[in-house]
Amino acid sequence: MSRVRKAVIPAAGLGTRFLPATKSSPKEMLPVVDKPSIQYVVEEAVRAGITDILVITGRSKRAVEDHFDRNFELEYYLEQAGKHDLLKEVQASSELADIHYVRQRDPLGLGHAVSVARSHVGNEPFAVLLADDLMVDDAALLRAMLDVHERYGRSVVAVQEVGPDEISSYGCVEPDAMHEELVEIRRIVEKPKPEEAPSNLAVIGRYVFTPEIFDALDRIVPGRGGELQLTDAIALLLEEQTVYGQRFRFGRYDIGQKVDFLRANVELALDRPDIGPEVEEWLRELIRRRGLV
Repeated sequence: MSRVRKAVIPAAGLGTRFLPATKSSPKEMLPVVDKPSIQYVVEEAVRAGITDILVITGRSKRAVEDHFDRNFELEYYLEQAGKHDLLKEVQASSELADIHYVRQRDPLGLGHAVSVARSHVGNEPFAVLLADDLMVDDAALLRAMLDVHERYGRSVVAVQEVGPDEISSYGCVEPDAMHEELVEIRRIVEKPKPEEAPSNLAVIGRYVFTPEIFDALDRIVPGRGGELQLTDAIALLLEEQTVYGQRFRFGRYDIGQKVDFLRANVELALDRPDIGPEVEEWLRELIRRRGLV
């Protein structure tokens, strides 16, 4: 059974929910505290043992490539200025992994974005990490999914319980059997109406796929929104082999949503020993001044 060696990060979206900030800057480069959001995702893959990473980009995404490249002028300046801690941080981002790039020329949906990775992935299993889903869990979820794949040789998707008012924003699975945190999936549907949802288990942006997903992607037709939906390809894959769902409960920030993006910044800042105490003091004063307690 092949070990998962490669990860794919789709990062070709237009980031319309964060306009005007994303008019000329990729949404994946928006900072969470002081680090671009996509770097957190790359670091998660590396912590799980994956260092061959393909980023699916689009027009106006050159800043993503530049971030993970060397910047000799900046490094020289930091060296001369004696700012050695900052120098290490800057160099670390270019040494994280073996990162490759390919463009999704047309915005045809997540399914199409994943299909673009076929030449790089080849006939191997691979992981897919969506950049909008920030997991702060020391890669525990991704490692668990990789373990399931190694045990059963099948695809795995991350699933999380959500409220009825949220399920229409996600792919949704109907569980066939459950073994603690592991779910055997009977059916998967894209963004169902609350009254039609087969469960409250939403598909979240972490996947481990067998290479057969590419054949399924070749067979799908445009679905919701006229896009090629990854959910539809998973549904086809289910007709041929078991697909598992790995349940999780904590650690996720949907930074594609403004409120969750702000929550990630505040909560991660509070966890930082260098700035956490000052941020906490500011929050306490802000709450006091606004009379919220």
